[in-house]
Amino acid sequence: MAETTITIHVDEELTMAFEEAAKARNRTGAELLQEFMQEIVFQSPDAAYDQWFRRQVQIGIDEADRGELISSEEVEAEFAALRAGLQDNLLRTA
Repeated sequence: MAETTITIHVDEELTMAFEEAAKARNRTGAELLQEFMQEIVFQSPDAAYDQWFRRQVQIGIDEADRGELISSEEVEAEFAALRAGLQDNLLRTA
């Protein structure tokens, strides 16, 4: 698909905040804007969900292709810590 460039003028503070928000999501501002545009174009709930789901799958595939993976050991350790914290909270409130 051919691509085109869109130029917009945005307040500098908003631009900086948007860039930080994109970085926090491991995305570029352009990627987030493109996702937003797709959501607007495909507004029916089913189409919007389908597009969102496809984007999420593609993001995961792209991250895996770049080697941005989390080992099963890391996942297990993180959730073990979450379970332990939950158990502590339950014991304190009981």
